[in-house]
Amino acid sequence: MNKLIHIGFGNIVNAGKIIAIVSPDSAPVKRLVQKAKEAGTAIDATQGRKTKAVLVMENSQLVLSALLPETISQRAQAESRDENEA
Repeated sequence: MNKLIHIGFGNIVNAGKIIAIVSPDSAPVKRLVQKAKEAGTAIDATQGRKTKAVLVMENSQLVLSALLPETISQRAQAESRDENEA
């Protein structure tokens, strides 16, 4: 079964498709986000707020989230713990 993670403001992603969760502050990540926006492979899930995390997905898409990377990571780890207990 696919694990889904809430990434803020009613937006949910498939946890099994996430490769990395990174902070958008570094120059290389900013360039990556800009290129994805130009190519149409960026999904903006911030609802107009400041981007605090960038999720790199298996299909080379980027998902922008207004939640901190630590928060998303904790939710992903909680999901995997819940699945292991079941």
